[in-house]
Amino acid sequence: MVKRGLDKVEVLGYIDDEPKFKPSHTTVADLFNKEALEFVVLLHRTFNERRKALLENRVKFQEKLASGEAVFDFLPETKFIREDPTWKGPPLAPGLIDRSTEITGPPLRNMLVNALNAANVNTYMCDLEDSLAPTWQNITWGQVNLYDAIRDQINFSTPQKSYNLRDKVAKLPTLILRPRGWHMVDSHIVVDGEPISASLLDFGIYFFHNAVKLVEIGKGPYFYLPKMEHHLEARLWNDVFNVAQDYIGMRRGTVRATVLIETLPAAFQMDEIIWQLRDHSSGLNCGRWDYIFSTIKTLGRTPGHILPDRDQVTMTSPFMDAYVKLLIRTCHSRGVHAMGGMAAQIPIKDDPVANAQVLAKVRNDKLRELNNGHDGSWIAHPALASICSEVFENMGTPNQIHYIPDVKITAADLTNTKIEGGKVTQAGVEKNIDVALLYMEAWIKGNGCVPINFLMEDAATAEVSRCQINQWVSAGVILDDTGKKLTPEYIRQLLHQRIDALARQTPSNKLSIAASYLEPEITGERCSPFLTTLIYEEVVTLRRRGQDFKL
Repeated sequence: MVKRGLDKVEVLGYIDDEPKFKPSHTTVADLFNKEALEFVVLLHRTFNERRKALLENRVKFQEKLASGEAVFDFLPETKFIREDPTWKGPPLAPGLIDRSTEITGPPLRNMLVNALNAANVNTYMCDLEDSLAPTWQNITWGQVNLYDAIRDQINFSTPQKSYNLRDKVAKLPTLILRPRGWHMVDSHIVVDGEPISASLLDFGIYFFHNAVKLVEIGKGPYFYLPKMEHHLEARLWNDVFNVAQDYIGMRRGTVRATVLIETLPAAFQMDEIIWQLRDHSSGLNCGRWDYIFSTIKTLGRTPGHILPDRDQVTMTSPFMDAYVKLLIRTCHSRGVHAMGGMAAQIPIKDDPVANAQVLAKVRNDKLRELNNGHDGSWIAHPALASICSEVFENMGTPNQIHYIPDVKITAADLTNTKIEGGKVTQAGVEKNIDVALLYMEAWIKGNGCVPINFLMEDAATAEVSRCQINQWVSAGVILDDTGKKLTPEYIRQLLHQRIDALARQTPSNKLSIAASYLEPEITGERCSPFLTTLIYEEVVTLRRRGQDFKL
């Protein structure tokens, strides 16, 4: 039995007790109070050992793959779940029936207002994960911003602009929160000598303060769950939901969670993941960029799985097409949403011709998703909402869960990474270096959502960029356009050329810090599980002596 209490708990991040966004009076201290922290610590002490054991299982599975002891296939022990046609997910929750256009973004106050105000948007995935650098300020004030938005008190002004919600939040896009993944910790709170689970911290503070209010307005509490690799990780979330709902006296099954299928192992366990979440499931989402990253990471050293330039790995590539079709069939067979992937394009304001090409690309991508059977899709910019909405209006219904594709997807289909005509080019290498380097530098400076070459890059696309180069160097790939072999020395040369060029453009930068982490990743010395855990300590800011915080 886990006892409630804050003994052996240290809050090492600064707890701001002054309001930052007037006229709101909400402070970080209001949310990270004794009662909320007791709840979060209870969750951590109840579930952290299971979390760590499941993370260790990931490592063991990867070792078995590398040794040939394991291969990717559907689990024989859960065959009864996959082959039982009688079980379904729960009824669709209020505010989650029509999800045809989902906008995404971090909980920075101005971006939160802009996303909620976006026209032609049904739902809003507010992100504490891949598009937010987890500085203590970003995490804590992000929670304040969410708290204020849910209570219609988020309006604020800067010297340049006023930000005001266009209506009551109950009439705006449904809010869905994405906490950080199971692999992340937050060093700003230490429990029993260990950093707290970032997933449970993000979920716990948000749920404790907002769950009842969200039910009152008829929209929540709803979540997106990232980076899972096994159905038992979904079961862990389900147990967290049950304990949390019991703790505040909420009916079990009120919470809903959509799982991002963004790892190759999870693609073989989609039925099982929905089944483990039981009455809390609200479907699955195609997390395309992280899925490509996971595929490279897990199959990268295996002969026959070398992927070409990032731009050539599309949703019509064989392994991606198979994963999409399996996801749609699985979700609709179980009566839950099958959500499409991200359109990361940003409008090009000063070039009408190029902008028209960008918008046409987005439209074609959304049409493909509609025709495959998706119930909705993601956008990263409000200007793309009208395109996505217009495409999915062709469903004629709020969703197309009734449509179950007649497809048979095998394990071989899910691992068929052969792309006809695929090439690795000098431009592809240089683009990957740029994206990884610039994103990591921005992340270290506290920005997790970075426009690069008219694409909104987040951690997932940076992960693809760094893992691709690692894969190419490790395999000794010969560039198709120049005939040059990719060696560690050549990659190191290209990296430092880019650092020199970029440093001249922005003298005040953290490029050298970013490069110190990136260089061994792309020269083949190592391939860390995640960039975000690799560079996390760069954004940790602990209280100075004398800044005591009393629990």
